[in-house]
Amino acid sequence: MIHTAVKLSRAGATVARTAKLGTSLLRRSPPSRLVHDGINSSNANPVALQMINYALSHARSQKSDESYAQGLLVLEQCLSTQPSEGQDPAGDDSRGMVLLAMSTLSSERGNFEEAMDKLQKVQDLTSSSIGVRVAALEALVGLHLELEQDDTSSVLADKCLELLVKNEPGSNGGDSEVIHARARAVKGLVELVHGNTVSAESFFRGLKDNLEITGSTALSYGEFLHASHKFSLAKDVYQNVIQGGSKNREFSNSNALAACNMSPEEVSLAATCALGQLEAHLGNFADAEEILTRALTITEEHFGSHHPKVGVVLTCIALMFRRKAMLEHSSALLIQEGLYRRAIELLKAPPFETEGTEAKVDRSDIVALARGGYAEVLCVQQNRKDQGEKVKSWAEAIWRNRRLSLAQALDWQSEVVFFGDISQGMCRFAPIPHMPFALYNDIQLDEKMHQTHSCSIFTPCDIMTCMRTYIQIM
Repeated sequence: MIHTAVKLSRAGATVARTAKLGTSLLRRSPPSRLVHDGINSSNANPVALQMINYALSHARSQKSDESYAQGLLVLEQCLSTQPSEGQDPAGDDSRGMVLLAMSTLSSERGNFEEAMDKLQKVQDLTSSSIGVRVAALEALVGLHLELEQDDTSSVLADKCLELLVKNEPGSNGGDSEVIHARARAVKGLVELVHGNTVSAESFFRGLKDNLEITGSTALSYGEFLHASHKFSLAKDVYQNVIQGGSKNREFSNSNALAACNMSPEEVSLAATCALGQLEAHLGNFADAEEILTRALTITEEHFGSHHPKVGVVLTCIALMFRRKAMLEHSSALLIQEGLYRRAIELLKAPPFETEGTEAKVDRSDIVALARGGYAEVLCVQQNRKDQGEKVKSWAEAIWRNRRLSLAQALDWQSEVVFFGDISQGMCRFAPIPHMPFALYNDIQLDEKMHQTHSCSIFTPCDIMTCMRTYIQIM
């Protein structure tokens, strides 16, 4: 692997010769859509693209710390062969794409600090295209949401909008309408997470008839529709995101660049999970189970079977079985317990007996949901009730939601909907005023009735964003 990287690096001095060599060496590696889906090869060094593809493919081939370290080493070597900053737009674009790739690999291994550092460096590439810098800011917003740093995400979303004001996308040959919609959508998502649905609507206005929106823009819009109880429209958008993710495998332009939990594959995963949650809310449990099982398979294939995001999807599935059991007056305690326990293990939640761990829990809302659901299963069993109460107290201690208690979030009979983006790693909730629980039992929900109610989103969107955006998920 390193030998291949060195050969590609040395060949960088002679582009034509290197391009030929790189094509031969990397023919076996399929194009990766995670970082540079939509890159315009005419504006980027073809050797850099080949090395990015190789590094991403190699890192994910084994899904091990070693393979990811080797992938990052290839990208470091690639970065060192690029022209110095500010020499020309194409050179800065290439550097930016390498940094986006590095941030993505770092975030996939949970090294968010390193990922954010690489994304910040993209902003220093003042000669790079607006699409590259918007992609970096969008990814920064996504990571801060995943880490529940919502105020910072709002500041970054504002910077993204300011960047467009200072640098019209059209001046760099990009599609102004598409990239403006993308920047507005990420700001709308942040407002949605903060519970400012009226403000969020202003940023999504006009997207309904825009057939060009794809990826994270479409997913954020779908989440807004979902939170606004426009379920049929949300379902259509989610399905379009999933279909677009499976078809969009070729490069097109820099305005489609994406990284970290905003990447095409993670966005497609988030849409799949969100669609499954939506079906569960409508009472279509057979469809929900099929879709969420598909999301689980995709997550395991992409991240590995032991990744925390697998735990997020399992939590989502457990909540689906909980709701199904309640509405059908049946019992699924064994299924729920197994799912919750595995989810808690994968989320790397510390033992609840350990004092002082509450402040150290990553993805605290999701962990609290899983532990709270597990506690509920224990409490209904008389011989395990004491243990259940201890687990419940621990889960409540790490719950950070200021608008909704953990009990309300878990109580489907309270007027609450949970929503979020599985692939982006956020977990948020939305109270629904004056909506009787009986409405949830009716599969033929009256959307006009739902549209009369406001939905105040609790706070962040990844399968961990998917959980943040409807007691959908994650």
